[in-house]
Amino acid sequence: MVLTDPRIAIVGSGALGCFYGGKLLNSGLDVHFLMRNDLEHVNRAGLRIESNLNGNLALSDLSIHGDTQDIGPCDLVIIALKATDNEALKVLIPPLLKENTALLTLQNGLGNEEYLAGLFGEQRVMGGLCFVCLNRISPGVIRHIAEGRVAVGEFSGSPGPRTYDVELLFQRAGISCKVSQCLMTERWRKLVWNIPFNGLAIASEGLDTGAILSDRHLRARACSLMREVIEIARCCGHELPLSLVDEQVVLTEGMGAYRPSSVIDYAKGNEVEVEAIWGKALRMGIEAGAEVALLGALYDEICASVGSRKCKSG
Repeated sequence: MVLTDPRIAIVGSGALGCFYGGKLLNSGLDVHFLMRNDLEHVNRAGLRIESNLNGNLALSDLSIHGDTQDIGPCDLVIIALKATDNEALKVLIPPLLKENTALLTLQNGLGNEEYLAGLFGEQRVMGGLCFVCLNRISPGVIRHIAEGRVAVGEFSGSPGPRTYDVELLFQRAGISCKVSQCLMTERWRKLVWNIPFNGLAIASEGLDTGAILSDRHLRARACSLMREVIEIARCCGHELPLSLVDEQVVLTEGMGAYRPSSVIDYAKGNEVEVEAIWGKALRMGIEAGAEVALLGALYDEICASVGSRKCKSG
């Protein structure tokens, strides 16, 4: 399958979907956004990406829809919904499919590719890991704070022509993108950051990353969690270097007072991706015989913090 000039659908047009979809659109690609909350505003005022790294980008006359039925079949579907909304994909995705449609999930955590494969066939499914700091600061306005690189890979089998086509599409849009030979290794690499910093932000009742690193005890806890996640990944067959801990600390210091997406959801009373980010990793670690005491304690704290929201037992 060739994806050199694809018709693209963005399913989930929050900060992540608007940022990457907007970049792809600006590069000249045919991009269609499924947008619900900000649809009327963006139709009227357009989409704006504010970035001190790459400069600001204003986009107007976008193809925005409230229903995937109105978008129709596409060559590439980029999924940027929260993992907590995966049930909706059963209805949202079928109108976008044709024989060779590729599904690229940019969602956080573990289990998203498996879910899509179970619904639509593993041959369609790709995954992308977005190492980026973004916030939606108002309707149709995305603030890009740091990073932006993407790692893409196939859910089943080795990278093929379409994998490298997607890499090239992102690169031509000004996005640093590399093909990963092992998608799951990259998922664990991202969890090395997501598990401690998203988690401690919730457990501390809303501290940003700068405040976490400025607190001696939270900083030490974040580093210990990163080391434990690396060891869990190794027990699950994914080798990551311990040097990643220091790299992530330096990277996070450069973010300043960044509020991770999970704590924003928590503060707004939205459902948090507890199972995708923490629960699944915890259970995989237990099954692999890894030491999971720190992750288990954090998972329990997060479940207590979100209260009545759904958390499965670890």
